[in-house]
Amino acid sequence: MKKKITLKDIASEFKVSISTVSKAINDSHEISDGLKSRIRKYAKDNHYRPNKVALNLLNKSTKTIGVVIPNILNYFFVQVLYGIEQVANERGFSIISCISNQSLEKESKTLDVLSTGSVDGIIISSVVSESQIEGHGKLLMEMADDQIPMVMFDRVIEWVDCDKVIVDDFEAGYRATKYFLDTGCKTIAIVTPINHTKIGRLRVEGYKKALKERKIDFNEKLILALGRKDDLELILSFVLNDKNIDGILALDEISAVKVMTIIKARGYRVPKDISIIGFTNGQLSKYVSPALTMVSQHGAYIGESCANLLLDRIENKNEQESFNSKVVKTSLIVRESTRELPMA
Repeated sequence: MKKKITLKDIASEFKVSISTVSKAINDSHEISDGLKSRIRKYAKDNHYRPNKVALNLLNKSTKTIGVVIPNILNYFFVQVLYGIEQVANERGFSIISCISNQSLEKESKTLDVLSTGSVDGIIISSVVSESQIEGHGKLLMEMADDQIPMVMFDRVIEWVDCDKVIVDDFEAGYRATKYFLDTGCKTIAIVTPINHTKIGRLRVEGYKKALKERKIDFNEKLILALGRKDDLELILSFVLNDKNIDGILALDEISAVKVMTIIKARGYRVPKDISIIGFTNGQLSKYVSPALTMVSQHGAYIGESCANLLLDRIENKNEQESFNSKVVKTSLIVRESTRELPMA
């Protein structure tokens, strides 16, 4: 294999210093046009490529940010990534995308790698559950203490000192439940694969508030918490057999699609018998039949907000010492899987 040409090799060829070669390649006005032209042509003809690692060490910047997300199959995170990449590209940065795949161990290893200087800053939605926050939070706190710029979004740890972008999950759960009630639903179940997270708990708390306002008793049995290996069809069948369910709130998009498939297979009509609302508003929800009413979390906007906050920190444009916590409101995208509101 042909040896890769270096600045030293080019300097030797032209009998000049390495510094002179570097300035010529970077089109410095300090080098005469004739010598600059010859050096640049020689470098191009010999396929010279700058050593980015060395340049990063010299400049103390990688122009790269790391993004750690729990799940690439969730369309919300796809939207967030899109928003981050748009802003990063506009501001001259690249991104390294890392998928923790809901594994705390993998997330920890990823953070160890990213925090060694391979990126200028990190954007993360942590997989940590509320029972694991104390131990894993220390790792994130150490990174913040080491002055590694970081933005947490969606799944955040409140006491880690960094910028944060969060969704108003309490309001989202409240508004979705209120819509069910306003359209005549009385017995509403929740299907939640994120019951172990704060965002899942907040959505349930919003649901409880909407019920309380209508003087409807909260029934713990209507909260269907799903583990990774649980059979949704089996769990759902118990509730459908015992309760007169007329509304189901699924806390992610894939669960919402699965719920609709199961209840239609059991002979229920959507939305006449059972209304369904899901979260995320991805592509699946638009093209199933009937199209699903969804809570939009505005993922692309969240990604843009995260990237701007992080890059402002990196580029020292945000000089204030205090950290920002940006709260993003959700929107309810009404489609065919819910009943229409009654005419006033």
